[in-house]
Amino acid sequence: MKKYIKAFFDNEILSYLFFGVATTLVYILTRTSLFLVISHILTVVFIANCIAILFAFVTNDQVVFKQEWAGWPGRLLKFISARMATLLLDMLLAYVLVDAFPQLIGQFVNQDPASINAIATLISQVLVIVLNYVLSKLFIFQNKKENS
Repeated sequence: MKKYIKAFFDNEILSYLFFGVATTLVYILTRTSLFLVISHILTVVFIANCIAILFAFVTNDQVVFKQEWAGWPGRLLKFISARMATLLLDMLLAYVLVDAFPQLIGQFVNQDPASINAIATLISQVLVIVLNYVLSKLFIFQNKKENS
């Protein structure tokens, strides 16, 4: 069993997907929890993204792309910069689908704000995961550990 788990995490794409799902769960749990106590959707999305970005950096840097410890501050800055693009995309989708035109999703969920937010979250996260992998692979994580 240990051999299969190691093989799974040695596969970059499978490992990225695993931690992408974990990051998405961190994001969704944070966003849906905060939405219960903060009514301003853009504030909720921003805070949830900040928490998810930090979680994603650590897992991507050390587990997925197996980076040397040296140079992590520079990678973190690049990572945050790249994630700002997906943060803006997420905020745009939240604004359009939850604030400006909630009826687009609401017509299917009896106009329930929590359900509208949950569905909008899932839609945006599919787009965000794909875009984040491309940005990470091409621009951020390039100095692998010697013994990986």
